[in-house]
Amino acid sequence: MSISESLLEVKEYTGEGYKPLIDYDKWRVAVLKYCDELLPENITKMQRHDETDEVFVLLQGKFMLFIGEGKDKVENIHGVWLEPLKFYNVKKGVYHTHSLSDDAVVLIVENRDTVLENSPEIELTEEQRKALVSLYNR
Repeated sequence: MSISESLLEVKEYTGEGYKPLIDYDKWRVAVLKYCDELLPENITKMQRHDETDEVFVLLQGKFMLFIGEGKDKVENIHGVWLEPLKFYNVKKGVYHTHSLSDDAVVLIVENRDTVLENSPEIELTEEQRKALVSLYNR
């Protein structure tokens, strides 16, 4: 017996990178999987969201969340290994980026209207880029 999609919507994602799966009213649920641009040595910038917090939940694999302190520039960078099935809420206005293993699957919840126009990016210095790699490899 099949259930009507008006009652139950089922989504999955088997590709790489970030993919929004469900948008409803003011919120979005997305999945993030491995992609080469998120290798620590390939990360060149951090992003913040000016209108929303962003929640990350590690479902499988390894995932490091990098948090940048500072408003107009990133002064300190912290690395946090996420533990599976714990909720990590990056607060509105906090610079962040991330790196993940090739088997990782991460659930993301954010405002539906989170777009580049309200999510400024900041370029990392060579020293900061090296710090990301060092944090990840510890």
